[in-house]
Amino acid sequence: MIKHYFWSLLVLTSSLVKAQDLTGFWKGTLTMHQGCFPTNNLELQLKVKGTDVTGSSYQYADVNNYIKKKILGTYDPVSKKITLQETQLLTYKIPVTCEICIKNFTLHFNKKGEVELLTGNWNGYILGNGRICPANIVSLTRIKESAFRDIPEIAVDTGEIRLDFYDNAVIDGDSITILVNKQVILTHQRLTVKPITSFIKVDLRNKFHEVEMVAENLGSIPPNTALLKITAGKKTYELFLTSSKEKNAVVRFIYDADLSKSL
Repeated sequence: MIKHYFWSLLVLTSSLVKAQDLTGFWKGTLTMHQGCFPTNNLELQLKVKGTDVTGSSYQYADVNNYIKKKILGTYDPVSKKITLQETQLLTYKIPVTCEICIKNFTLHFNKKGEVELLTGNWNGYILGNGRICPANIVSLTRIKESAFRDIPEIAVDTGEIRLDFYDNAVIDGDSITILVNKQVILTHQRLTVKPITSFIKVDLRNKFHEVEMVAENLGSIPPNTALLKITAGKKTYELFLTSSKEKNAVVRFIYDADLSKSL
């Protein structure tokens, strides 16, 4: 009896040691008939804790044309099977002719040499009319960084968000224009130790805001840099933004109805 117990303990310990951590970023391409984009890239951002899986999914052409949804699921470490469901639609920036497919995934982990893969099938339905999305196969590869890493996304619940822009480090004459959802709200603003302040509303009617900082000049020390302090309810954030003549600094705010439930 003691030997049997010891053997069972060894088997259990061995299976736990071999359990694969699927937390991270996974990228692939969706095979879709009449898809929204010419190439439907898929990125899954997964967090696995025990058998529970949470995260986000991006279906996108590029970082400016995409659909983002919340993901929930389960993971079986023995069979290395992961089952995922897209739930809440968080935000989207797509042509008006596009439809949004809410998808389910059944995937298995495997490894080919040093390449880690999630392969399997998906199906779904069209948001709004319930029409079935044609089921198909999918294969994803683990990647080190998200395609959306250069654009910070901050999840907030309903309320007013305060944005304070400061010059970062040396005051060198940087001047900026601020756009919210492509609309100019501030222009010809010189960055100093005193904040340039603006407010935006995030609620059920205004679920998504994209704040863009445009460099009007590069100051005496290029590029144009700013410290952005964000106050969202009881939470505060600090971001360092860099803008040049070629590239604007962008941060996105996304309404998450479940955020307050997790506090």
